[in-house]
Amino acid sequence: MGGRSRRNTRPGFAIRVMWPFAKAVAERQPVALPLFPLSTVLFPGGLLPLKIFEQRYIAMAKACIRDGSAFGVCLITRGEEVALTRGATPEFANVGTCARIVDFDMPQVGILQVATRGEARFQVQGHAVTASGLIQGDVIALVPEPPLPLAEEYAPLAKLLELVASRVGPQNFPAERDFGAASWVGYRLAEILPLPLSIKQSMLEINDAEVRLKVLRQFLSQQGLI
Repeated sequence: MGGRSRRNTRPGFAIRVMWPFAKAVAERQPVALPLFPLSTVLFPGGLLPLKIFEQRYIAMAKACIRDGSAFGVCLITRGEEVALTRGATPEFANVGTCARIVDFDMPQVGILQVATRGEARFQVQGHAVTASGLIQGDVIALVPEPPLPLAEEYAPLAKLLELVASRVGPQNFPAERDFGAASWVGYRLAEILPLPLSIKQSMLEINDAEVRLKVLRQFLSQQGLI
């Protein structure tokens, strides 16, 4: 498979091709989506660099680059990222996030490094494993949570996030920033805080920005960070 990569890739690459998932969000129709189970949670608007070396996922990524399409990232709940036996697949959460490749590089034969950005969330209705070992999901797009301005009581969370953003560097934090949006602040905090993966997954599945912020504020208060 591969793992998260910190290597910078070419900044000029971008894909703007639309695909059927955008229509599915409005119509709530199932669509086929290749799935990439990982030991991480990707949030809408988040960045996820990957170093891919398993052939099934290299082929998937190349197809996404060629077609301007996305793939789905789901948290592994049991099993491993790298298949220990041929055809083995891990168990994974049924709510994930679409990942779109925004940059890529192949530093050597057999290794593909990609920079991805999280987009819409989805729910897996079913899946099948192809002959190559790739998991093909049948997914339904989840309706985006209602946009809300960040309430004044959560201003300390936004200030903490701004501090973190200034320290991690622009290559590790989304260029498009909205510290006044409740969903955006909640997603960014959930992805950078040292929370158990099960909690991060619950933060992804919550469809209420205020509830997410309440949980995060409680955690930060317990840790003495706000």
